[in-house]
Amino acid sequence: MLRRLLVMVGTLVLWVSAAPAQTPSPDAMAAARSLVVTMKQADQYRALLPEILLTLKPQLTQDRPEIERDYEAMTPVIVDAFAPYVQQMVDQLATVYANSFSVDELKQIEAFYKQPVGQKLLSKDAALEQSATQIGEDGGRKAADDLRTRLTQALRQKGHKL
Repeated sequence: MLRRLLVMVGTLVLWVSAAPAQTPSPDAMAAARSLVVTMKQADQYRALLPEILLTLKPQLTQDRPEIERDYEAMTPVIVDAFAPYVQQMVDQLATVYANSFSVDELKQIEAFYKQPVGQKLLSKDAALEQSATQIGEDGGRKAADDLRTRLTQALRQKGHKL
């Protein structure tokens, strides 16, 4: 899930920075922000922080216990410092949605996610995405092996030595 979220955030940042500067209407932004909240995207962005801290810890503490204690004690301050980044990501995602859908469409999407089935989809999204990725990787690997064999045979029939 974290890898998927990091890819999504990276893609989002690239898409937003590469997209022409479009300013959605205030109504579209309000509807998009509401959808992003309903989809619990801020929670997913907040979930990035522990991974970020784990990545930074060895670099900063250098396996020195006295630094590690102070590092751990600073975590609440870091959570507060991360909040503006979460808000910025939420705003950027809301802008992407507002530029991609009409106000009415955003409201329809949110209405779906507010229903029990929409909430169930959100709760199972990470597991479903992981399964879909694994199916794609396994299927792609099997297809590549089969296609390699078929192409090798076909090329050999044409007289190529492989």
